[in-house]
Amino acid sequence: MDMITPLFSDQWCNIKALPGANRLIKHLSSNGVPMALASNSPKLNIEAKISYHHGWKESFSAIVGGDEVIKGKPSPEIFLEAAKRMNTEPSNCLVIEDSLPGVMAAKNAGMSVVAVPSIPKQADRYSFADEVINSLLDLHPEKWSLPPFNDWIENTLPIEPLYIGGPVIKGFGRGSKVLGIPTANLAAHDFSAILSEHTSGVYFGWAGLSTRGVFKMVMSVGWNPYFDNTEKTIEPWLLHKFDEDFYGEELRLLVVGYIRPEANFPSLESLIARIHEDGKIAEKALDLPIYAAYKNSPCLASSLQQPNSNS
Repeated sequence: MDMITPLFSDQWCNIKALPGANRLIKHLSSNGVPMALASNSPKLNIEAKISYHHGWKESFSAIVGGDEVIKGKPSPEIFLEAAKRMNTEPSNCLVIEDSLPGVMAAKNAGMSVVAVPSIPKQADRYSFADEVINSLLDLHPEKWSLPPFNDWIENTLPIEPLYIGGPVIKGFGRGSKVLGIPTANLAAHDFSAILSEHTSGVYFGWAGLSTRGVFKMVMSVGWNPYFDNTEKTIEPWLLHKFDEDFYGEELRLLVVGYIRPEANFPSLESLIARIHEDGKIAEKALDLPIYAAYKNSPCLASSLQQPNSNS
């Protein structure tokens, strides 16, 4: 620990917030909802980590570290101490957890718990949680008698714009052949940083092709559970009928909104139906001024210097 702790601490300033974390903390804080942070990490480490995220420390009315209790998670002690410091009953608390020991600790404390698994394809292991969600973007506070978010627009959530680009490559060959939905695939290894930072799910935005113009698009990011991919991929569907393939042509994507989490489906037909529904949602949303304004972004009309750069 003496050797590796300094190595970790040097990197804390570079760690980005999970998708939806800033949004959730700001929302609950602005609505006067008391929050506590309870972690097995030493308290000094917790405070050092969150100090790099503006407004986080001030948003928590209690911070409990693993060095302040006798037993850490999965013991309920750390959550019971957090409830005590907030002057509330455990049964009034909702815990949001990413680890199995944390979920166990919350349930043992008599609290409701929403699990956000930190490891992909592991949701079934969290079945004893009250709810399992794909990411913090998918949390609906009103389910837990908390103030609802008011930033969803026409079944879409605006996000900080994300710019990616590169040559179109041949994918798994199932877009057109199996689904009847041709996707313009990008090489996943060129976007490893982006894929690691962004939650899997269905997004939408604008797509620019170097010789063809700018088009509406909807895209999946993730493992496509129905096909059980072994790697996380980016698969955009340009909402336009093209007469020919454009492999090798440079594709520039400007992602501006989120639709839903990645999901599995009981049949190929239900998957296809849902993809078409996602397309209709994106098609309609991109006509809204908040999204339509991005169609004229310079990044769609000129080559990106770094394909894995984001705003």
